[in-house]
This record gives sequence, C-alpha cells and structure tokens, in this order.
Amino acid sequence: MTYVVNDKCIKCKYTDCVEVCPVDCFYEGENMLVIHPDECIDCGVCEPECPAEAIKPDTEPGLERWLEINREYADKWPNITSKKPAPTDADQYKDEQGKFDKYFSSEPGTGD
Repeated sequence: MTYVVNDKCIKCKYTDCVEVCPVDCFYEGENMLVIHPDECIDCGVCEPECPAEAIKPDTEPGLERWLEINREYADKWPNITSKKPAPTDADQYKDEQGKFDKYFSSEPGTGD
C-alpha cells in the first residue's frame, strides 16, 4: 500500500502534508503535489493534514489512475520538503469537481 494525491490537490496545493512526511516523498508540480509510491512508507501521517482531503490510500477503489499519475510525475518533478504558502485562490477551488481535465499542468513546480 501507498498513499496517493488525487485531483482535489489541483489549484489548491496546500503543503501541510509535506511538513509531516518522515521520508520526504512529495514532489511538486506547477499546481499540485504527488507522492512517490516507491518512497512512501505508508505511515499515513500526511492524509489528515490535507485541508482538501486530496490524499488517500491506494487501496481505495478507483485510485489506480492516480497511482500511475503520482508515479509518473514524482519521477519528473522536484522534491519538496518544506511547507509553502498555498495559492491565494486555493480555497475557491477546494471543493470543485473534475479539476484534472480543467486545470492539470504537467509543468514542474520549484521544489525546495
């Protein structure tokens, strides 16, 4: 088992989860974070820290696609280990549905 970030993170990119990760397995894209599934130790401390509820165990149904997205972009994006301010408009996107098709960016973030 591992944890994955889903599309609820897109355009929100709260980084509270990054602060608590004991193995620094988060990677930053332009408008979302992902977890490297081979680095995650399945401790689960990140899940309750996410205000957008975007982090889920990969054992939940329907997350296979997100496991692959997390794996792909964790290999492409820079590592992030410190909390950063969320985008100023993050709260307005927090509960929006279908954000992947509308807003996903494959561009990397800045990392640490």
